[in-house]
Amino acid sequence: MSRGDEDRDTYREFTEAVNMKPAELSTWLETDESKHVGWRKGTKGGESVGHESGRRIIGLLRRKRDQLSEADYRHMRKVVGYVRRHMAQRPSGDVRQTRWRYSLMNWGHDPVKAPLPPPGGPSRKALERHGEPPKARRGPGR
Repeated sequence: MSRGDEDRDTYREFTEAVNMKPAELSTWLETDESKHVGWRKGTKGGESVGHESGRRIIGLLRRKRDQLSEADYRHMRKVVGYVRRHMAQRPSGDVRQTRWRYSLMNWGHDPVKAPLPPPGGPSRKALERHGEPPKARRGPGR
């Protein structure tokens, strides 16, 4: 797979994983709920890793694709990995007011909005146009 193909796939997976608009994510990051979840590296009381990532995601969403650097694509892959791992750990019951959801939202994904398409599968837009794939093809919990 060429670098261009890999970047294209990374971009597609990133835009599927991040289902919040820049303004929506920015507003979310200002809330107390956003500021009180996640792992903090370094000093106590500092910004969480997810909160910092959310600020970076806003910048990525506002840039044109041809303006993205290799470091940007690395961060996009990190976001996709985080969202996929945490979606696989979905707790049972109503998740609307859980730390699990709030943490995902710091990374730009609101799990209440829509399910995440399976990795390497059809894009969210294709699923909206053609409907969901048969349950046998979908991953666990989807």
